[in-house]
Amino acid sequence: MPRRRSYALLIALAAGTAVLAAVIAFGTTLLTGARPGLRPGPEPHAAARPPAAPANSAGTWVATWTAAAVGAEPGTARGLPGRTIRNTVHTSVAGDAARITLSNLFGTAPLVVDRATVNTRPVTFRGARLVSVPAGEQVVSDPVVVPVASDADLIVSFRTPRASGPVTFHPNSHQTSYVADDRGTWRTTDWRYLTAVDVRNKTTPGTIVVLGDSLAAGSGSTTDANNRWPDLLSDRLRGRYGVVNQGIAGNRLLADGPNPLTGPNGTSRFARDVLSVAGARTVVIALGINDVQQAPQEPDPQRILSGLRSLTAQAHARGLRVVGATLTPYQGYPTWTPERNAVRLAVNEQIRAGTVFDAYVDFDRAVRDPYAKDRILAAYDSGDRLHLNDDGYRALAELIDLQQLVDTPKSDEL
Repeated sequence: MPRRRSYALLIALAAGTAVLAAVIAFGTTLLTGARPGLRPGPEPHAAARPPAAPANSAGTWVATWTAAAVGAEPGTARGLPGRTIRNTVHTSVAGDAARITLSNLFGTAPLVVDRATVNTRPVTFRGARLVSVPAGEQVVSDPVVVPVASDADLIVSFRTPRASGPVTFHPNSHQTSYVADDRGTWRTTDWRYLTAVDVRNKTTPGTIVVLGDSLAAGSGSTTDANNRWPDLLSDRLRGRYGVVNQGIAGNRLLADGPNPLTGPNGTSRFARDVLSVAGARTVVIALGINDVQQAPQEPDPQRILSGLRSLTAQAHARGLRVVGATLTPYQGYPTWTPERNAVRLAVNEQIRAGTVFDAYVDFDRAVRDPYAKDRILAAYDSGDRLHLNDDGYRALAELIDLQQLVDTPKSDEL
């Protein structure tokens, strides 16, 4: 794994600010060229069907970081008036300019931002410093010329001067961010309002989007270490592709969970959190275990498989390649029963048979105890028998064959 760069403080940038006149639109042809070789993973698991054509991103904008909007933050009925929000995000791919997406998806009143910066560089929206985001909507900023490194922390700050409505947020980020006002600065592990950072990069072919639950979101991993498995996958790709994480802890594939902070289900958010990502090329789907183990449980594996196939069809319609993950073991967790485990095994059987995705990665085999196959290996267990520790997430990232993510000849891409 390459040396990680983490900037805990704001980076002082001496150069002046220049704002581009227009946002370059996404295109439909992929930038290609010879690339240095990457360390390959294990032999890929091919699917029975022909793979989808790779998604194309002829535009120069690709996502370097995302966070799925989860819900309305409790206790923020008036928003955060007079506060400055400083979101710390970890990049996957570099660029020479950036743009940000602010979401008011769960707000009930317009969100007003009168000052926004990326690593202290001022950000504008249609040429203005002040922007008002209607309730239920989002806005994308103008490009700001700021160097963005890969595998680095980026600080995206903005001030909300007046009361708005519930804050649209992503809790349990496993990253330290900050909220400040005239009384002081407070640490937080929630991302607020910010849902994407795109970068301008003329050589990166595109972005790999991970749609998942707490295992993608990194539950059980070390805060600020960026050891979620999508981060570690990004390390292996060494900045050649974007890798963005649309994981939500507790998220389900088919139905919303009883807890509103588990977010909209994967089926309902697929268009927003996958198909709309800048430069999306491949989607890795790692959802379904919460349908099996959360109440109300889904007892029919065919319904889960049908849901996964539906997402694959939607991705194919947009030219995305789809890689899916088998469901990991969880015996010892309070919700485990033999009947629910049988549903998990039935889903995994069809994934391995190649009837669901273009290719698959066998997360189940990567982390299970070889002597107790319905349990996580003790060395990978975070302590609750369901979520992984840093070593477990590293095992998932190392298992993924880099070539199957793009499905192109090595001489062309990797």
